[in-house]
This record gives sequence, C-alpha cells and structure tokens, in this order.
Amino acid sequence: MARHRQKGGSIFGKILVLLILGGLGAGAWYIYTAPEFERIKPEIVSPSEMFWNRIDPLKIQVKDNVALKNYEVSMSDGKQSVIIDQGTFDGLKKEETLTVKFPKSKKIDPKVKKITVTVKANDKSMWNMFAGNSAIKTINIYVDYKRPNVNILSNSRMINQGGSALVVFHVEDENLDKLYIKANKNIFKAQPYKKEGYYAALIAWDFKDDTFDAKIIATDLAGNRKEVHIPFYHKNPRYKKSEIKASDKFIDGKITDLASSDPEYATISDKLEKLKAINETMRLSNEAMIHSLSKNVSNEIIDSWKIKKFHPLKNGKRVASFGDHRFYYYKNKNNVVSESYHVGYDLASNAMADIVASNAGKVVYAEENGIYGNMPLIDHGLGLYTLYGHCSQLLVNEGDEVSRGQVIAKTGMTGLALGDHLHFGILVQGIEVRPVEWFDQSWIKKFIDNVFKAADKIIAPPAVKETKK
Repeated sequence: MARHRQKGGSIFGKILVLLILGGLGAGAWYIYTAPEFERIKPEIVSPSEMFWNRIDPLKIQVKDNVALKNYEVSMSDGKQSVIIDQGTFDGLKKEETLTVKFPKSKKIDPKVKKITVTVKANDKSMWNMFAGNSAIKTINIYVDYKRPNVNILSNSRMINQGGSALVVFHVEDENLDKLYIKANKNIFKAQPYKKEGYYAALIAWDFKDDTFDAKIIATDLAGNRKEVHIPFYHKNPRYKKSEIKASDKFIDGKITDLASSDPEYATISDKLEKLKAINETMRLSNEAMIHSLSKNVSNEIIDSWKIKKFHPLKNGKRVASFGDHRFYYYKNKNNVVSESYHVGYDLASNAMADIVASNAGKVVYAEENGIYGNMPLIDHGLGLYTLYGHCSQLLVNEGDEVSRGQVIAKTGMTGLALGDHLHFGILVQGIEVRPVEWFDQSWIKKFIDNVFKAADKIIAPPAVKETKK
C-alpha cells in the first residue's frame, strides 16, 4: 500500500512541475510579446556634430515607438559638467522637441569654443525590470557667436526699374554656410571672383515692382546672420500700356494654331477662353521654363568677366519695347478679355534675317517653346542670359559653345508672332531686364566695367614701383 501511494505522489509532483513550467513559459512568452514589455529604445534625433551661436536654442528631437517617459540633458566644457534640463512626459507622447539653452551658471565657461551635450531618454516600457528602454547620445558642439564679416567693394551707383546692376563684395567667416543677395522678393546668387572670399553678382529689379531694396545676406553654420544694404540710386522709367484688338482672324489663326498643337488646350472651343488660355496660361508656362533655365550661376571662381553690347540683328528696327503691359479687347475697348506683359524687345529687318550672338556663351536651350516659337537661350556667364524668339530656323543645338559674331538662327514668325521679327530678351538669374541697357556700350562701361575696375584695385592692387634714390 505504501509503494502505491508513493507512485501516485510522484505522478502528481510531475504534473505540478509541468504546470509550473507551463505557467512560467506562458508568462515568459507574454512578457516577450506583450506591448507593455516592448524592447525598442527611444531615438534621439540630432547630428553628432553641430555649430551653435549660444543665442538661438538648440532643438533636439526625441522619439519612441510607444511612449516617452523622461529625459535629461547635460552639458560639459571639458572641465565641468552640469545638468541643464530634465523632465517627464505626460500621457503617451511619442515625440517631443527639447529646447536646449546655454546655462546662466558660471560652471560652463562662457568663452568656451567646444562643448558636449549629452541627452538621455527613457520610455514607459515595463522591460528591464520595469525600468524601460533607454537611449543616450553625446553631441559635439562648436560654439561660434561671431557674425560673418561682409564688405562691399564696389557696386553700380544706380539701378533702373526693370534694369540690371553689379555688386562686388568680400565675405569672411570660417564657418560660412549660406550667401546670397535678396532684391525685393528675388534671390540672386554670387559667383566667386578672383580670390577666396570675394564675390561678384549681377542683380535685377523686376520691372513690375515699383520700389526696390537689395541686401547681401550671409549666415554661418552656427546660425549667425549678417545683412548689408547695397546702396543704389533708383530711377523709375515709364512703361507703356497698350490696348490691342483681339480680332476673330487673330483668334482663329495664331491662337487656334497654338491651341491645336498642345493637348492641354486643344479641346477649348470658346474663342475668348482659348485666347486667355494661350495668351496667359501657356505664356506663363513658357516663361516659367525660361526662368528656370536662366537661373544657374557657376560656382567656379572667375578672374574677369567682359561683355560687349548686344546687337543681334543687323539693321534691326524696333517694333515693340520691353515692359509693355498689353490689354486685349474683343469687339470694343470696354470688353477687355486678356492681358499680358511683353518681356523682350522686338526687332525686324528682312524676312529670315541672320540672328547673331553678340557675345560668346553656351546654348542651354534650342527648341520650340510655345508662344516664343523656335527659341535659342544662351548663357553668357555671371547669370546673364539672352533669348531669341520666333525663329524660323535654329542653327545651334543645346550644349553648343557659340562665339561672338556667330549666326545662331534666322528670324521668323513661329509661336505667337504675326510677322517676321526677332523677340530679343535678356535675363539676369531668371528675371527679365531692359535690353536697352545692354545695347549701350557706354552703360556697360559705366555700370559694369568700371565697377569691376574699382573692385580690382582693392582685391589685387597694382604693384608699387620702387623709386631709385
């Protein structure tokens, strides 16, 4: 009887052990798979190295896949370390941007050039014996509180509304980040000139803007910013306003031809809607492409930049001016149905006359472009581009290097042209400007060449000859 009871007890014990092990296994499986015990560490989003001006707070983002618990931020100057911020997160917050300010405490040397910032973050997971997952990141910070030094060497003394100007300047900052010129709402890039730290830039005053203000803006990697106003005398030429009759012949002819050639407009049947679509929507689309193609300025350093006056068409006679604001009316002058700006200079001579490149450059476009018809676009460097519209023939291809005096196309009446002529346009970094300035060698000498000469005397002054005693 005793042996029988021992056998039954042994079986019971084994069952009990199996139950305990099964329970432990189930518990372990639950802990391993349950969301409450997730094992993904928080993420501290920041570069490993940063520049800081000590004025603007540093922004450091912390993230977690479930919920953040707490954080701590400390700072060290290599000698002393201090906790500058710590706290907890409410609720199930998954993201937070920490704002780090330079401590007022004297424990961190205010003149230090390099510090380290250490960020610790924990989440609300029950993993690690309910301590949760933790992350730590140390960031090397280079302290720079000096603004870039910007000095204008020379600039055109005057700029016309719709005109161009040149500025040459010097910028000094070992951590320079961004450098540009802001003229009204437009941004202009400067090209390195002669020596490191020196720059030249052509800028433009959009003819549709009544007022003008231009400034050089330089920022460094630490966020320090310097703005320098460029002094110009301003002149506001008067631009013409024209009333043009939109005849049925015009709409049924040129407008319909252009609409039919583009699927976007081909299905428009209403005459006035078609006119507006071609004269405004297509025109703006064509000009947007021109602006994009003519914005590029090289990063290569240049030693000089010479330009001669433009004279693209021999014996060319002006038939339309730059900046003309045109209002199209149908039937009577009170019924204005469309409007546009003429952003070039129209010249006419003989049919299919030679069009000449007055200055060397690179062809960046040579195809059909909507209302402009067959159109070469040439880059002359420093952000100066010339455009030749309505050509009957193109004698150059994209990528060609053209020389001064080379015939590049023939005049014609492709696009939105009613007669054989050349639509000649000049752009400075994507902004149309007055061609008449660039037709005038005396203007070029006064406002371009002399500006470079004045700057050159500062950048590379001529050697002083020693006098014999």
